[in-house]
Amino acid sequence: MPERTTIERAKRDLRAGKRPSTAAGEFVREEMEHIRRGRHGARNTRQAIAIGLSKARRSGVPLQPPAPAEAKARTRKSAERDFEAGQGRRRSSSEPRKQRTRSHARSKASSRALEREGRTAASPRTLSAHAKQTASRRGRRSRAH
Repeated sequence: MPERTTIERAKRDLRAGKRPSTAAGEFVREEMEHIRRGRHGARNTRQAIAIGLSKARRSGVPLQPPAPAEAKARTRKSAERDFEAGQGRRRSSSEPRKQRTRSHARSKASSRALEREGRTAASPRTLSAHAKQTASRRGRRSRAH
């Protein structure tokens, strides 16, 4: 579940007339913070960004799923489901999921495992490398604005 402040920031961006991708950037930023703090791990920067975009779509940011040429069918399907859920067109389940009881030991073990995950996915160096790599794939005009 995203933090309330992140949702508020994203809504403020949308009210200000900014693009949905800009509002979704707030969720990606939050995801990077979670990885840096060791709340959970991501194997690479793309995975971290994907988690953030998914949270944004589920929270109601009108971020369209990627075009068929941009992403795999599985990724696109997942993004479509997230988008529909965020727009109130889809329910996750007809009845709430049964709450599983979890032992303290198991909870602590999973937290420790996540803390051992790498934090390089959210490091400034890898974020910069990812930005440069994706910018080089885009056209010259797209980078100019």
